[in-house]
Amino acid sequence: MAAPPLLSLQDVHLTFGGTPLLEGAELIVSPGQRIALVGRNGSGKSTLLKIAAGMVRHDGGTRFVEPAATIRYLPQEPDLSGFSTTLAYVEAGLAPGDDPYRARYLLEALGLAGTEEPGTLSGGEARRAALARVLAPRPDVLLLDEPTNHLDLPAIEWLQAELNQMRSAMVLISHDRRFLADLSRATVWLDRGVTRRLEQGFSAFEAWRDEVLEQEEQDRHKLDRQIVREEHWLRYGVTARRKRNVGRLEKLAGLRQQRREQRRAAGTVTLAVSEGRVSGALVVEAQAIAKSFGERVIVEDFSTRVLRGDRVGIVGPNGAGKTTLIKMLTGLLEPDSGTVRLGAALELAMLDQGRARLEPETRLRDALTGGGGDTLTINGAPRHVVGYMKDFLFTPEQANTPIGRLSGGERARVALARALALPSNFLVLDEPTNDLDLETLDLLEEMVSDYPGTVMVVSHDRDFLDRVATSVIMAEGAGRWTEYAGGYSDMVAQRGAGVAARPAEKPRAARPAGKPAAPPPQARRKLSFKEKHALETLPGEIDRLDAEIAALGEALSDPGLYARDPAGFAEKSSALEAAEARKAAAEDEWLELEMLREELEG
Repeated sequence: MAAPPLLSLQDVHLTFGGTPLLEGAELIVSPGQRIALVGRNGSGKSTLLKIAAGMVRHDGGTRFVEPAATIRYLPQEPDLSGFSTTLAYVEAGLAPGDDPYRARYLLEALGLAGTEEPGTLSGGEARRAALARVLAPRPDVLLLDEPTNHLDLPAIEWLQAELNQMRSAMVLISHDRRFLADLSRATVWLDRGVTRRLEQGFSAFEAWRDEVLEQEEQDRHKLDRQIVREEHWLRYGVTARRKRNVGRLEKLAGLRQQRREQRRAAGTVTLAVSEGRVSGALVVEAQAIAKSFGERVIVEDFSTRVLRGDRVGIVGPNGAGKTTLIKMLTGLLEPDSGTVRLGAALELAMLDQGRARLEPETRLRDALTGGGGDTLTINGAPRHVVGYMKDFLFTPEQANTPIGRLSGGERARVALARALALPSNFLVLDEPTNDLDLETLDLLEEMVSDYPGTVMVVSHDRDFLDRVATSVIMAEGAGRWTEYAGGYSDMVAQRGAGVAARPAEKPRAARPAGKPAAPPPQARRKLSFKEKHALETLPGEIDRLDAEIAALGEALSDPGLYARDPAGFAEKSSALEAAEARKAAAEDEWLELEMLREELEG
């Protein structure tokens, strides 16, 4: 028998400004459940979570909370006012009987001392303090609204591990696919005011959602055809010419009403980048670059080469210097030593963390056009600003809306629209995934993958990096940076660990000029990306060589070949000998790698 729910919302209705936001939404949370709450930006996810937390009153429906259950809610924008320190803020969330030492442990794990004054905190630090406050009591139900926003990758990985070992029931809203897929065991989809539930985690959601939308489209098509048949009968049917059938008229009216009341799925963002000229083959070449601010070393002796078409991810903890490294690699900041050479015909477009410094009072249309009229140029062709706005899911009525009145997701789309409108062949994206919904993330990934130029991206989104990056530059600590082939998962496999900073080395003696830096300490040995690739592809190569050897052997078995074609016989004999040597070497390599894999995994 299933356990009774700790929290239940049933048939919830809510209307804002005459527009229905929720029309019969439901959310049922039982002990230990982990639920991903997903939906488009503006669909009402945060509002539904606030209703569940008792912070927003609904117009209709029922909310039930088990009397003995404890619920903690993490808002997107926590308010720490009224508290002298972060520790006082966290301890205020504890109930009698809760472990007081857990507040200090969580703050320390999240990189805070507990003595920080709330008024001096950055957005990321305030989010960490709020996380400590909701996690400290070990509540029965955790309601987490974008818990990974403003967190760097080490904090995200720590939070995921901490939530994984908690027994609390959870409802999670997040744009981080990896985070949702690893933690959720059920999915609630909020779409057009109603909820649908899938008793599987987020990893199964997208395929299920596509099936639901496809079935809806088929049902809508059937309804349209039924309306056409009824209208045809009314106009041309024999019975219709003698006498109108009241029942059929009522049926047609009902079908038309049903069609009008259907809320179609929201459109999708159209992401098209304005392409510039083709750049040279070499985009960036950095040789032994270094940068320090006072005693703090940001980059030390780093070299890399970026070629046209590369997609380079840059990862590391907050404060490691990712933005500084990007500025040096793009020529916006001079290194203290070393050289940076930029390729020919580069046209740079950049999306920065400040969302290109969008001013709150600027109108949406002016933000896109630069205040210079009603048109902008995309790929050499003029576009009216309203049409371009529609590509990013803005309505014509929003053209004069100040940027400050848009949601976080809408501001993210404005910044993307601005950056993609600039002709470019070198695209630099600094945290592009913040505040974007999953559908827009899909399109951004496709756009980056199809972009004909070069892309450099700073991101804390592991799934995004896995899908788009051809290499990842990782901050190893103490100014050291290492480049790994492949995406985020490949970097973890080669490095033997995630992005948690390695312990800083003791101060080193001065290095003679020109002498290369000592390699960073090795983590626990794992198969490298190259070794894994060889282990997977060598069996196919061996089979191909077997077929080649068999074909050559059959040709050489012809007794008359030497007499007819001595040169051909000699050529085939040499080819057979070489193929057999390559097969023997491939078999030896595969055997060595297989033994190494068994040793490491054992």
